Amino acid sequence: MRYLPLNDEDRALMLARIGVKDIAELFADIPPDKRLEQALDLPCHKGEMEVERQFSALAAQNIAAGSVPFFIGAGAYRHHIPASVDHLIQRSEFLTSYTPYQPEISQGTLQALFEFQSEVAELTAMEIANASLYDGSTATVEAAAMARRITGRRKAIVSGGLHPHYAETLQTYAAMAGVDLLRLAPDVVATESLAERIDQETACVIVQSPDFFGHLRDHSKLAESCRAKGALLVAVFTEAVAFGLIEPPGTLGADIVAGEGQSIGNRLNFGGPYLGLFAARAQYLRQMPGRICGETLDRDGRRSFTLTLSTREQHIRREKATSNICTNSGLASLAFTIHLSLLGSAGLRRLARINHANAVDLAERLAAVPGVTILNKTFFNEFTLRIKGDASELVERMAEAGILAGVPVSRLLPGQGLEEFLLVASTEVNTDADRAAYAKTLQGVISC
Repeated sequence: MRYLPLNDEDRALMLARIGVKDIAELFADIPPDKRLEQALDLPCHKGEMEVERQFSALAAQNIAAGSVPFFIGAGAYRHHIPASVDHLIQRSEFLTSYTPYQPEISQGTLQALFEFQSEVAELTAMEIANASLYDGSTATVEAAAMARRITGRRKAIVSGGLHPHYAETLQTYAAMAGVDLLRLAPDVVATESLAERIDQETACVIVQSPDFFGHLRDHSKLAESCRAKGALLVAVFTEAVAFGLIEPPGTLGADIVAGEGQSIGNRLNFGGPYLGLFAARAQYLRQMPGRICGETLDRDGRRSFTLTLSTREQHIRREKATSNICTNSGLASLAFTIHLSLLGSAGLRRLARINHANAVDLAERLAAVPGVTILNKTFFNEFTLRIKGDASELVERMAEAGILAGVPVSRLLPGQGLEEFLLVASTEVNTDADRAAYAKTLQGVISC
């Protein structure tokens, strides 16, 4: 009982104080079929060495991303992160700093966040950007809630090209955020018509480019349709490196931009921690969630930084807050800032061109395999294959042959009849030999 010091009498007193008869009442909101009826099949306790051996054996069952040719994307991408990034973020003044609750004392932290915001604004071609969002999916939720506040309308039209995890996160938050979602069917070939669905009740249209299936979308005409009917265009992205090559959402007329910054400075890490990127037009400044760090002069005329705007409920009264974001993602945003600073604009463009060239080369190799069709007319570093048969089974057989071939669409969109579609990503880490091995192995697996 080392970590559970309470006895039965202590528990009874606590339950009586909060007004419930037993612990089961505390779990009433969890559906019965989701509760465990017995303890997990795990040993009660082991020594440190035994635990290390057991978990090492479990880890050995996985195929490490860097050990075989790797073509998995679907919203989280494997890029080369320079060693200097990890070295710098592990300096104690960065690693131990967190949310600047006494902001003007934390000049280093504020400057890092200011530089981060500046990079995000330039990357997306938007007027303002903020800091401190969890990840791309929750940033998308904040964008929808922000559009509702600005327009006074409730309906959000969600493109069928939006990443399914983002759409599901929207559904989870929508009711509490006062948003009514119209989620369109998966748009595998990018033919949906969004403009005709906009009406006088529409707060925003949420679109993604490159979208979940890898298609590049020109939002400029959709932005005009939104403006004509008083709605806002929310542009979402999952691959920030793409903006080294494609038109950023700001130049295509987006009002709010939300996305994931993982692909710059942050490694694949079992789903997190990642960081949300968020930008908007300057006229919507006071409706932005999170915080905005600004540049100013101190009383001696020296350049300094300040927390210009912080509208989360930790800082102001809850009824006036724009969000209840309660984290900083500061280390992840610092990694993003350092990596992008090291690249510079020329380096980012070169990196993007390499990504695109690698993906084009792979697509051409795979298109030559009998039974394989590439669905995309345009793409950045990710595209969708149609194969004969079940893509999930194909991925397992490719993994057995030492190739991590991609993500079956049906894994993220089950029950939609999309079993024959496979998402494939090729970044700068893939070599010519990797791509040749993919094509050769795929041909062998399909012909079996």
